This record gives sequence, structure tokens and C-alpha cells, in this order.
Amino acid sequence: MPFAVLAVLIAVVGLTWQHRTDDEAPARAAGCSVPGSDLALTTEQSANAATIAAVARSRGLPPRATVIALATAQQESRLRNLDYGDRDSLGLFQQRPSQGWGSPEQVQDPVYAAGKFFDHLVEVPGWETGDLTTVADAVQRSAFPLAYRQWTGMAESLAPVLLSDQPGQFSCSFTPAAGVAPVAERAPAITDAVRREAGTPTLEDGVVSVAGAGWPEASWAVAHAERFQLTAVVMDGWRWTPGSGWETTPSAFALPLQLHLD
Repeated sequence: MPFAVLAVLIAVVGLTWQHRTDDEAPARAAGCSVPGSDLALTTEQSANAATIAAVARSRGLPPRATVIALATAQQESRLRNLDYGDRDSLGLFQQRPSQGWGSPEQVQDPVYAAGKFFDHLVEVPGWETGDLTTVADAVQRSAFPLAYRQWTGMAESLAPVLLSDQPGQFSCSFTPAAGVAPVAERAPAITDAVRREAGTPTLEDGVVSVAGAGWPEASWAVAHAERFQLTAVVMDGWRWTPGSGWETTPSAFALPLQLHLD
């Protein structure tokens, strides 16, 4: 193609792109971050990480369990709930139904998969203090037993934030989807997830309240906010929205955790 023609085409493409960006509001990049860290995750990764932390917390396991699980899932699936893998491996931890980890449907359920990982983890002698990659491989029996070590820093940065009882430690942003289903259609999924991972939900006027929940549950809600298209998360004088993140909204009394659907 002659250079002059190529230059014209490039210019036209450039003008077309500029015209579109001028006319359309740019979509907010979806993602989650840890204050004071360069760690960045997608909202999908964050939701899965928050689920792993929630399962560990529900079992009363120490933070070390969450660190090991996060590093393992990052290595196995990049914290994605995969429907494929080596041979019959599936899910966050690439667990194999043929090896007794559960049915294909079960190992692709992040709550179940995390629970099975922890079932095996706590049976590893010295797992609380042992080398992360050695302990993880004792559970996974990987063909690459040293690979988990590279994610130690990531897991050690993320786990304390997801488990923290301090305000606003974890935040995500995204552009709300167009044509979101009515609250009545979305409510069953969010209340079921809350019941399994965060506490006992109460739904009223488009708001799911979780009595007795703390900041770890609030971080869990923010991590899952895009999945359930939450418009706000409110916790004890703080308010999170997908556009502004966490902001203080001082109140005269401590409210239960609230997840707003509209």
C-alpha cells in the first residue's frame, strides 16, 4: 500500500476514534485496589479472593490459611473460576473430579472449592508455619511444585486487607451495567450469596442488611459489587459507591452492613 494512502487511512481511523470518544462518556475501568499498594485485580479476581477469605474466616482459620489459599488459586487459575484445565481440572483451584475432589459442578462452586482446599490444608503437618510453596503443593500435588512461591507477596498483601476490621481497606470501581434486572429478580442471588459467605441477610426496599457483619464482610460486598450490580455499600458511617469508592458519612449510630440494590 502506498505510504500516502496509508497515512490517510491512519488519519481517518484516528479521527473516527476521537469522534467516538468525544461523543460517548468513557467507561470507567473495572478493577479493585489495595490502598498503599500497587496490587491491582479485576473485579472477577477480587470476588473470588473475597470468597476464599470468607470461607477461611467462617471456619475460624488463621490468616495464614487465606494467604496460602490465595497464592494457590492465583497460580492455578489466576483467581478465575475456570471451566477448563489440564485433563479434568476445573475451577479456582483446578481440582479434579476424577481424583475425588467433587463433581464438576461442585469444584466450580468457589465456596465448595475453597472449603475442599482448606479441608486438605489443615491436614498438612506444620502448615501454619511451613514454607508456602511446600504446603500448597502438599495439597495440590502439582507438576510445578515451586510455582506457588512467586505469589507469596501478592497473597500476603491481599489477605490482611480482605480480613481487616478497619474501615475502607478494600475498594473497587466499575461502570454500572445498562439494563440491569429489577431488584426483585436480582435479590435471590445476592441474598443467597450473603447467606453462604457473609451472614444472615434481611431484604427490605431494595436494601440487604446483614446484622452483626463487620468490615471483612463489607470488603466482601465491595468485591462482589459488580457481580450483583450493587449501587452502594454502607457500613458504620462509611459509604462505598462504584464511582467514588469509600467516603465517610458520619452517623449518630452504627448501622448494620447494608448492600443497596437500587
